[in-house]
Amino acid sequence: MPFFPKLLLTSVAILIAGYFLPGIHVSSFWTALLVALVLSFLNVFLKPLMVILTIPFTVITFGLFLLVINAFIIMIAGAWVNGFKVDGFWWAMLFSIILSVISSLLERLVKHDESARNF
Repeated sequence: MPFFPKLLLTSVAILIAGYFLPGIHVSSFWTALLVALVLSFLNVFLKPLMVILTIPFTVITFGLFLLVINAFIIMIAGAWVNGFKVDGFWWAMLFSIILSVISSLLERLVKHDESARNF
């Protein structure tokens, strides 16, 4: 999926997850869009470095330590973006999981809609 449609879908997913989680506060759609942009930036530049540095923990935990890395990245985004607040590590981890699920569902919905139009 191209970058900008994926960015918009992630923004919607951030708004939905923020609505259902009391420990996550998103002030507006523009804030969610900025959070999606910051998260994509952090996932491209910071996450690979963190994954390489924590390979032993990731291997020992059978990959579950990647959830911890995602939570830290979300907490960093919360510190960088005004209007986006994460109340703690566990909220960031839950937000990470729910954001992944909602983003996957939205992407599948959009792809299914595109494939239905082709017939």
